[in-house]
Amino acid sequence: MSKLMTISPALFHSRARWAPLFLGLAAAAAWLTAATAEPLRALPEGKLPADRRLGPLKDLNGYFPFTPPASAATWGKRAEYVRRQILVSQGLWPMPEKTPLNAVVHGRIDRGDFTVEKVFFESTPGFFVTGNLYRPKGKAGKLPGVLCPHGHWPQGRFTDAGAEKILRDIVDGAERFEDGGRSPLQARCVTLARMGCVVFHYDMLGYADSQQLSYELVHRFGKQRPEMNSPEAWGFYGTQAESRLQSVMGLQSLNSVRALDFLLALPDVDTSRVGVTGASGGGTQTFLLGAIDPRPTVAFPAVMVSTAMQGGCTCENSSLLRVDTGNIEFAAMFAPKPLGLTAANDWTKEMETKGFPELKKHYQMLGVPNNVFLKPSLHFGHNYNYVSRAAMYSWMNKHLKLGLKEPVVEQDFKRLTEAEMSVWDASHPQPPGGPDFERKLTAWLTADADKQLAAARATPEKYRQLVGGALEVLIGRTLEQVGATEWVMAKKEDRGGYLEMSGLVRAGKHGEELPAVFLYPKKWNGRTVVWAHEQGKAGLYGADGAPVAAVRTLLDAGATVMGVDLFGQGEFQAEGKPLEKARRVNNPRDFTGFTQGYNPSVFAERTRDLLTVVSFVRNYDKKTKTLDLVGVGGRAGAWVAAARALAGDAVQHAAVDTAGFRFTQISEWQDPAFLPGGAKYDDLPGLLALAAPGKLWLAGEGATAPDAVRAAYAGAAGALTVAGKADAAAAVKWLLAE
Repeated sequence: MSKLMTISPALFHSRARWAPLFLGLAAAAAWLTAATAEPLRALPEGKLPADRRLGPLKDLNGYFPFTPPASAATWGKRAEYVRRQILVSQGLWPMPEKTPLNAVVHGRIDRGDFTVEKVFFESTPGFFVTGNLYRPKGKAGKLPGVLCPHGHWPQGRFTDAGAEKILRDIVDGAERFEDGGRSPLQARCVTLARMGCVVFHYDMLGYADSQQLSYELVHRFGKQRPEMNSPEAWGFYGTQAESRLQSVMGLQSLNSVRALDFLLALPDVDTSRVGVTGASGGGTQTFLLGAIDPRPTVAFPAVMVSTAMQGGCTCENSSLLRVDTGNIEFAAMFAPKPLGLTAANDWTKEMETKGFPELKKHYQMLGVPNNVFLKPSLHFGHNYNYVSRAAMYSWMNKHLKLGLKEPVVEQDFKRLTEAEMSVWDASHPQPPGGPDFERKLTAWLTADADKQLAAARATPEKYRQLVGGALEVLIGRTLEQVGATEWVMAKKEDRGGYLEMSGLVRAGKHGEELPAVFLYPKKWNGRTVVWAHEQGKAGLYGADGAPVAAVRTLLDAGATVMGVDLFGQGEFQAEGKPLEKARRVNNPRDFTGFTQGYNPSVFAERTRDLLTVVSFVRNYDKKTKTLDLVGVGGRAGAWVAAARALAGDAVQHAAVDTAGFRFTQISEWQDPAFLPGGAKYDDLPGLLALAAPGKLWLAGEGATAPDAVRAAYAGAAGALTVAGKADAAAAVKWLLAE
């Protein structure tokens, strides 16, 4: 094996300069010579690519720093993408139809200077949000509204620390009062109401009155349920749900949006003064809501935002959510609006030196350095205790313009019992839940998304914005984001009518390198065909070691053919065997979001690799006049469809054999073909539709293209060719005719 060497762009396709590289090689060897040779490797036998992706996977306990942007303009572009990433990951792109809430408010309890009412409403038809509404008494006019999601306190809204623990908390300085301190959740709501705010305190899924999806399912799920993963009807966590981005975290985020809808529709609430505050898992909902919904004006997520652990529960994780981002950046999305934070002796303990300085710099860049605040109380464990609440009261007083004299001091109150808080009674019976309800809920979410997609097909621009915008998140990289690439030569052989070169395509910005082979005809016509195959670059060759007939046809016509080992193919595998199962993080719970909430799927990685190759060919060698993608056989057509959709005008032609593949066919999330969200946006036909009006040869779909593809190509006469039968020779014939 010859030493790796970087080849300059000018030399790469210059026939006049190839002679010194091939001294001693016969220039006119017959095809038989090629048939007796072994296809070239890019690396020595047994050596793997120096690719970052072969290292450890990232998980929720990784390190998630935030780099403040240099300018508001740079941040504006980044913020738009991160907001879209959150929405897509939560199943809220597009936002489900906001059906009537049908809110019921009942059971008013008068506590002298404030009242408490019981509330339930439908965030989607038949799916209820439950909670309590706290209102001040003796206040006139429009009042600020504050939304209060809670975290993982025992029994949630009904939590009671007990008589013994509250005494220890008082001694430690964590609480001030025996009665009120037993429920820090109630204490927060009562004090905010006494300060003059209308407060809605609502249940997380599986807590208190929210029992349509059980606590065990939402917060303790650990093992896949085959009976809830049927292509006809499914529940959460399985591949059918994940391929449509239906998750319990997404439901909680939807509930938060609808809870805000409820609160701001109240006649006594001032929609220009809206606060959100919660701790732990409630902190997660606070900063996510602040990132995706423009209506909150003040936020205070307590003991959750950090560069360390990102959220350990299934209800705080979803596929795609934290790929190349994290909680600090999510919190930064609230800027320039006022953001208050607390830190404790938990995963937030380093916030003073890791995370908060960057947030401070970020707010300073936007001209409002005093709009971000951190209260570190590292002598306390994970909490939303009186010390933390006092910091929040002051923050809300200032930024909701309550006009109260500082300091705002919390006073004791008579705790509400579980019976006084519960929304269900004989007159308001608890709604049904369980597996049948779960299936009905996912069916409604699916039907709603399908309805919105069908409407979008009538307007190509809207469809591209919706589906194309989602695809950028599903894959996690655009062509423009590939960055600089280089070619590192490994070996070259003269095969007679063509030159065979092996080497590495490197994307240095991402720490990735791809073993590749170029078959370069000595009478090159300026056309390069990237040939994607389930066997990687080995798919260029037959059993005899010579290029397969379709590739030979392209070479004879003067086209360069490039084969690549995409991630997990060929030289990426120590023994050269096909990748049968995607890796997962070291977490015993069989949940996709713990792995693919932090790492791209194998499908996404392979699509990214094709984009790297497209960028390399287009930018490294300017002499390529025509660049085509071919994916024929197995699942290669799906990778090409995704890459073509993202490559835009950089690719002239795409020949795709889908082999009838659909993401709904995948039964296990560790299948290398699994793509979170892959089925949601018209499945594979949605990716193909994004190729319009680019020229597309399509096989594997029968005699007629799918509806989404036909709709996209309706105004592009002659751009779509539908072949009834998959045939590599037919694909090549079409390419050469074009």
